[in-house]
Order: sequence, then C-alpha cells, then structure tokens
Amino acid sequence: MTIKQKTKARPRRMPQQKPGRSKQDYATPDDFIRAIEKRFGKITIDLAASEKNAVCRRYIDKKTDSLKRPWPTRGILYLNPPYRRIAPWVKKCSEHRIKMEYGSKILVLVPASIATTWFEKYVLRKALIKPLQPRITFKRQKNPYPKDLMLLVYEPIICGFFIVIWKWK
Repeated sequence: MTIKQKTKARPRRMPQQKPGRSKQDYATPDDFIRAIEKRFGKITIDLAASEKNAVCRRYIDKKTDSLKRPWPTRGILYLNPPYRRIAPWVKKCSEHRIKMEYGSKILVLVPASIATTWFEKYVLRKALIKPLQPRITFKRQKNPYPKDLMLLVYEPIICGFFIVIWKWK
C-alpha cells in the first residue's frame, strides 16, 4: 500500500486592497439605466451623484450630503453609493421606504455582499434583492466590475424574502 502525502499548496495571492483609496465614483452605464427604466419606470432623482456621473437631471451631490438631507417620498429614486461605506446608505433606504408613497421605489446598486452586517440589518426582509447578470462595466472602464453586484429595490411594503436573478441585458 502506497501512502501519498499531500503537498502543501502555495497560498494564493489576493489582489492588493486599497482601503479608503479606491475609486468611489464609478458612473453607471447607460445600457443598465435604460434596463432599469424599462423595468421600473423613469428615474426621478439620483441620490448620490456628481455633475459627471448623474443618471438623470435631478441629483444630490457630495456637498449637499444626501445622508443628512431628506429624500423625496414619491418617484423612482436611484442610488449608486460609495462602496467603501454602504451601511449608512442602506440604513437610510430601509428607514425611508416606509415613508414613501405606494408605487415609489428606491433602487440601489451595490456589491452582492450578503454575509455582511449591513445586508442582514438593512436589506434582508426589507428590500427585493436582484443579483445581476451579466456583470456591469461602469462608464470609462475597460472591464466589468470584478465583484458580483445586486440591485436592491426598496418599496413601502415588502412581504417576505425575495432573491431573483435579474438578467438585465
């Protein structure tokens, strides 16, 4: 009987992280915005944007500070928040959804980080969860975003727990 010995595998090198230094203002691609508007209706305000990356005419910029400002209670609100600090954004979405008029929505584009505290506290059972296929290539980028993304749909009334893959293209 021959006994084989496991060889130690070399540890895989992870991509270098850049805490606090990675790009935070990726612009949502037009084809994805068209898919959103076809499915959910015309976006009425972009909740975290700049003049360069806003997806519609009305937007709240960094200087105005969307987290401290009241949000509209009517319409289709869009949010592609800075990914280094998602928790305060989804917390506000979770709290704001119950103030919204029936038929209004907050659509939030975030990484599909389902094992995080913010997901458990502010998304699970509070939003419809739509993992996205295919991956999104943000404007002025050559390659798709390296992580899976999901679109969260906050509405005044959510019953149950739903995760449905959205093949947006």
